Amino acid sequence: MPQAARPRRSALYMPATNARAVEKARALETDVVILDLEDAVLPDQKVAARAAASAVIRAGGYGRREVIIRVNALETAWGADDLTAVAGAGPDGVLAPKVRDAADVRALAQALTSAPDHTRLWVMIETVQSIFNLNAIADATPRLAGLVMGINDLAREMGARQTAERAPFFAALSLAVTAARAHDLVVLDGVHNEIEDLAALERVCQQGVDFGFDGKTLIHPSHLPICNQIFSPSPSDVAWARAVIAAYALPENSKKGALQVEGRLAERLHLDQAERLVEIDAAIHGLVSA
Repeated sequence: MPQAARPRRSALYMPATNARAVEKARALETDVVILDLEDAVLPDQKVAARAAASAVIRAGGYGRREVIIRVNALETAWGADDLTAVAGAGPDGVLAPKVRDAADVRALAQALTSAPDHTRLWVMIETVQSIFNLNAIADATPRLAGLVMGINDLAREMGARQTAERAPFFAALSLAVTAARAHDLVVLDGVHNEIEDLAALERVCQQGVDFGFDGKTLIHPSHLPICNQIFSPSPSDVAWARAVIAAYALPENSKKGALQVEGRLAERLHLDQAERLVEIDAAIHGLVSA
């Protein structure tokens, strides 16, 4: 199922039980709001968080922002009830943690059978098993829309250090992007833990762009401006994309597989990329003014 060309530069986690933060998110310049029922919620608040998230979805008011609920893992005491409640609420997406293989993803999709078609499944890539099963995970179900890196959990399972350059995770990051692209999925980078170190955030966002991620998950609103700026198409990229589209629109180029556009090679695959980039750029400007 082709993905809509919409921005996912920034995806902000917030506890579903934090009513003040959830209300504030309606005005934040984040592309995706992730209402968390998992890591950010204590066990004795899980049921309340589930009810609060469902109520938020039914109330709406987030404009063009995508609203996703992160549920608890299916094998936990809360996972099955989370999925039942979320399916009834019908958010834009459901983010499931701790998946290991394609069977896990298919089980999640089965649990969402009653959800509306627009409620897509997203999964966290944060277990060591998932890295070796990425292609099968990405191809597991038509309901799957995206992969989200969970570097903190992955580092814990690997016993790896989270260095500034993130070298221990290069293979996992690259393979996740590759699997997502092979199956037309969105793929988001993991969170930046150092809330006040904005210079480091800028470096890691640029690294995420270099890897090919669509955007980044975040844990604090102060990270939004940097993340949005770096993951936005540059004016020069948008200008070249428009030039590619215009060149292929000329009758004499309608059957050509490759062209020279402003001194650069442009193949048919670049036309598809150009059209998507222009659509995303237009959506970004619409979101910022929402």
